[in-house]
Parts: sequence; C-alpha cells; structure tokens
Amino acid sequence: MSQPTSEEVPLPEIMVFPERMLLADTTETLLNKLHEVKNVKRITVQGEDLPAIMKAGPGTGGPVDHPERRVIKVAGKDMELKVLVGRILVEISDMDFVPQAMKDIKEVCESVFPFNFTLEVGRYSKFKPTVSDYKKGLVK
Repeated sequence: MSQPTSEEVPLPEIMVFPERMLLADTTETLLNKLHEVKNVKRITVQGEDLPAIMKAGPGTGGPVDHPERRVIKVAGKDMELKVLVGRILVEISDMDFVPQAMKDIKEVCESVFPFNFTLEVGRYSKFKPTVSDYKKGLVK
C-alpha cells in the first residue's frame, strides 16, 4: 500500500468564530497578531460581502461607501478588506502543532476581543479541486 502524499492529507485548521462581526481595525489587529503565531501556514477570513457597487434596489449600479471596506495592513502588506469578517480560518502546518497553536490563538483572541468567541479544530476550506472547479475551467 502506498503512502499518501502531502497534497492528499489536509492540514488542520483552527476556526475562530467571534460572537460579533469584526470592524476593520479589529480585523487588522487580529490578523497581525495571528501572523506572529508559530506554525501558522495560512489565514483566511470569511464574512458578509461589502460590495463596492450597489447590486439591488433603487441605487443599483451606484457606489457603496461602506466605512469598513478599506485597505488594511497585514504583515507589512496592504490588503483590501472586502468582507465584514465573521470567522477566521487559521491553517496549521502540521497536526502535531495544533495543541500549542490552539493555546496561542486563544491568547491572541482574548487580548483582541472584548467579547466571547469559539475556537474549533477541523478542516473548513477545501484542500483539493472539486468537480465544479474542473467544470468551470479553474483546474486543468
């Protein structure tokens, strides 16, 4: 029996699920602190879309001037925040590092959030192409 390659084995993720949607300033602070946690491979934010253009209603096609849709600086790089963050997925480089990373991420969240949050370990984002990706031509 052959051993699975590293691409076949999904890396663990820690989901940070705050009780409230995060403002841009809070998101920026949190992401910068999470970036410093050891063994973090990737950080993904998810949340409500903050469109630049009105998609429906009487102002369809007009600009949306939402104060939370702005450029934030994360790890020294500018990043346009296009969502009102509701959860953060932190991918850890190896399953063995999850307990320490969980502890470190909990400390970061406690220092940033003045409200409750939940941490969960699992795999929340896809790690290999789906049939839909092939159909859409995203993978060849």
